[in-house]
Amino acid sequence: MSETSRSAVIDAAKALACTAIVWHHLAFYGPMSDVMHGAFPGFIDWLVRYARMAVQVFLVLGGYLAVSRLAPGGHARASQPLMRIAGRFERLVVPYAAALVVVIAVNALVRPWLDDPAVAGTDPGLAQLLAHALLLQGVLGQESLSAGVWYVAIDFQLFALLTLLLAGAQGLSLWARGRMGWRWHGPMTLAQLLTVSLVAVSLLGFNRNSAWDVWAVYFFGAYGLGMLAFWGVHARRASRAWLWATVIGVLAALALWMDWRDRIALAAATALLLVVALRAGRAQRWLDWVALRWLGRISYSVFLVHFALCLLVNALVGTIWPASVPAAAAGMITAWGLSVTCGWLLYELVERHAHTWRSSLRWQVGLVGAGLATTLLS
Repeated sequence: MSETSRSAVIDAAKALACTAIVWHHLAFYGPMSDVMHGAFPGFIDWLVRYARMAVQVFLVLGGYLAVSRLAPGGHARASQPLMRIAGRFERLVVPYAAALVVVIAVNALVRPWLDDPAVAGTDPGLAQLLAHALLLQGVLGQESLSAGVWYVAIDFQLFALLTLLLAGAQGLSLWARGRMGWRWHGPMTLAQLLTVSLVAVSLLGFNRNSAWDVWAVYFFGAYGLGMLAFWGVHARRASRAWLWATVIGVLAALALWMDWRDRIALAAATALLLVVALRAGRAQRWLDWVALRWLGRISYSVFLVHFALCLLVNALVGTIWPASVPAAAAGMITAWGLSVTCGWLLYELVERHAHTWRSSLRWQVGLVGAGLATTLLS
């Protein structure tokens, strides 16, 4: 891992955002949430309404880390954008497919016990499985096999869009220089200007219409704010850092003035905090906790596998202690602990290893095969 990706601040943000998402789903799905809502309605309502917005933190961090690899100085670092996109697909889809195999198995196991909307009423069909294997479930209108996996498809779209945007800017600069002898001059590179423009288009347009929420352009505002934060953090002069912070603030202020969205306010606050915290340095020391670093490192795997564990514990507690508040509280804590433990196992056994197209294809075929086998056996 690079120094950037292993920053204590980045890991802490991942760890906290991942924990918020797990607890949001525990508060939203299953009989344990109903029991706990009766005893602690304010707390459960807060988790349902606000904890889900931690996805915005992941979006900002995703843009920050992506541009650290693709264009740290504002120019595309390497050619072969399609190979970059393919590499991202491989990294995302292998642990994702492994986690979905677990979700399919757990869903089939708990269906007789757990009468809840969180449990799919039928086993997945071939079209649904293929759409998930190709990260196209949202675009093709297929029902999601697990809570939160829509984000994986969006993350891949965002990375692909960014890679093509940078490649396009690089190609345009080379063409203009070769054909007309024209060089771009300005406070930003051409790639940075195009990024700021697309962030504005997303925040002021696409993100205000939920019909676009299966496409990258809906989320590029938050993702792009993370990119701007990276350029601010790594600016050589303080004045340049303040310039990027000002751009983030102005874009966010315009977007929120046009249409207040809590999620965009959180994304902008996260981006600005990254600039301040990572340039100051003290936050790195304050947040340099072993537990946070560890959880941040495995957060993607925890995010992928947690829903299956939440279903399993809900089925067990809902069957044996259907109305017990202490059992529901203990069940939620147990589900969170199991999610972290199984996320660590998924990270160690699958995610942390290098993957190729062959291994990716094997896992995709395994996902489809596991789903079809479940249908045949049920």
